[in-house]
Amino acid sequence: MRLLIYEPALRRIEAKLAPFRDQLQLLAVDRQGGVTCNGETFDADTAQPDAGWLSADGVMGPAQRTLMVGLLKAQDLKWVHTGAAGLDHPIWAELVDKGAVLTTSHGQAPSIAEYVLGEVLGHFQRLGERRAEQAARRWTRLTFREIAGTSWLIIGFGAIGQGIAKRAKAFGAQIAGVRRSGAPDPLAERMGALAEVKSLLPAADVVVLATPLNQETSGMADAAFFAAMKPGSVLVNVGRGDLVDEAALLAALASGIPEHAILDVFHDEPLKGDSPFWDHPKVSMTAHASAFGSGQAARNDAVFLENLRRRLAGEPMLYEADPRDLGR
Repeated sequence: MRLLIYEPALRRIEAKLAPFRDQLQLLAVDRQGGVTCNGETFDADTAQPDAGWLSADGVMGPAQRTLMVGLLKAQDLKWVHTGAAGLDHPIWAELVDKGAVLTTSHGQAPSIAEYVLGEVLGHFQRLGERRAEQAARRWTRLTFREIAGTSWLIIGFGAIGQGIAKRAKAFGAQIAGVRRSGAPDPLAERMGALAEVKSLLPAADVVVLATPLNQETSGMADAAFFAAMKPGSVLVNVGRGDLVDEAALLAALASGIPEHAILDVFHDEPLKGDSPFWDHPKVSMTAHASAFGSGQAARNDAVFLENLRRRLAGEPMLYEADPRDLGR
């Protein structure tokens, strides 16, 4: 197997590749985008891998172009493994259309789940107000809202949604989930399909968007969606920015429902400097960083190594991408 891999990721897992070295040619892409294999130099045109590992760190710097173009120009690409949570970018569909099997990691799910619980707790516990009182040296006893007894609607009940549900249930929340099939899940008291979202919104204290972006879900959080939400409710978006009609969200926040929005993703990224979300009093926002937990890289590396073992052994691989989630 001729494997294209980001060099820092290769260094992390190099010792664990020992059992497979006789079956691998490693095309290492350095931080500047250069490619080497056994002392020989290549570029995006000449690398010609038949497999690729797109680790999360490899798609954030100058090496990104070499990795992507190298895979797109490969004439006999058979497998690509990615650490990405969302597959809506058109490149994933292009790689699959070339004949490659696309697999994912889900290693970011625990990180994102902890982020969601942390941000909701921060809002419920009024952490900003607490710190302001501390800074002002005021001995103020602020009441706060408990998660126990609240109802959560988690739209998108894959690895991320299930991770959120597991943690929220540990705090005593009631869980309703939404996924394509609407099939029951032990983590949820109620499950529904996408068509049932509007009927589930009025009961939810916390609404989490953790679903892939596709033709079914694009713009799903629109004016009608917000109008159906419960007074005092909180919206959390850790999916994709285009799940939300941002103008409709701003209007809804101005009207008071939802009470607050926790946003990690936006239509335009990086967020423009004149965006009203930066200093909106009812918005807590982060820079598409909910997955950046300390354990994410190790989890993603472990799934890649297992899928590499399975691929070389001719066994079924883990987490093959759903074609319906590809950006087409």
